Amino acid sequence: MLCDLEHDDLVPHIGGANAIVFAAGAGPGSGPERKQTVDYGAAVKCIEAAQATGVDRFVIVSSIGIQDAVHAGPMREYLEAKGAADDALRTSGLSWTIVKPGVLTDEPGSGTVDLSTGSGRRDPVSRDNVALVLYHVLLADNAIRAEFELFDGPTPAADAVQALLPGSGPVNVL
Repeated sequence: MLCDLEHDDLVPHIGGANAIVFAAGAGPGSGPERKQTVDYGAAVKCIEAAQATGVDRFVIVSSIGIQDAVHAGPMREYLEAKGAADDALRTSGLSWTIVKPGVLTDEPGSGTVDLSTGSGRRDPVSRDNVALVLYHVLLADNAIRAEFELFDGPTPAADAVQALLPGSGPVNVL
């Protein structure tokens, strides 16, 4: 079932979900207004819908570089919207995880990753590896209240997620 994250009431679309993974984005060709209505606004609508329907588990795909949004030039509005969405999730009362992928590629996934709290890296990560980590995060209670950057790397995705410290916030797994 399709819905419009910007305009539809999201509650009827959640059904009997056990978790929500928010991976939407306005896209590189959109303007600052759309970044606010999708990257921030739609994320908040999904958080509110989760709260309204009792879906406690929420994973958000965010972005690297949020900590330096003010110096990000044309990426500023995007990074500020993503950062505000992350803040809304952290204070929502939900069981959250924030995943910040590196530079996305369409290369086939290796199944191995690097989860890190370092900032300033611009290393790549395949979309396949992002999806695999999201899957493992949903299965791992220790990933609740964890926040990390995600890159292609040497560690099998399941092992990297299992190495997260429960409730530790930002982590560094090599």
